[in-house]
Amino acid sequence: MEVFRLARSKFATILSGKGAAFHGARWNSVGVELIYTASNRSLAMAEVAVHLTIATLPQDYMMVTILIPDDIAIKKFPLNKLPANWNVFPHHPKTQVIGDQFVADNKFCILQIPSAVTQGDYNLLINPLHPDFKRISIIAKEKFPFDKRIFK
Repeated sequence: MEVFRLARSKFATILSGKGAAFHGARWNSVGVELIYTASNRSLAMAEVAVHLTIATLPQDYMMVTILIPDDIAIKKFPLNKLPANWNVFPHHPKTQVIGDQFVADNKFCILQIPSAVTQGDYNLLINPLHPDFKRISIIAKEKFPFDKRIFK
């Protein structure tokens, strides 16, 4: 399976959950490493675009294509188990518990969770501490200029 990640060029060459661990995010607390990916390119763009304005739009984004071997098991988090208001901004602290527990359990390398930005689409979180992580690889990187009409 191919998944996608939109990243600044200096972060596009290596898969690491260190950035997410440094800042924390919707699905992980500070100190917990996770790699956020999207099931398609449009979702990867939308997940980044919601945090930007035309004034803060960097010009060095890269679309990173990541290959997850088909035999790596994916844990699908059930929608009916999500806390109320899981998709609000700023994110609900209970969503971080879900990702933190996923990493701590270390039973799966991939967690499929719904996108808070695009209803009906899914993000795939990669646990870089899982033994199967070494089998996941970047297979393509290409410049990704944002269409400025998105920010009008």
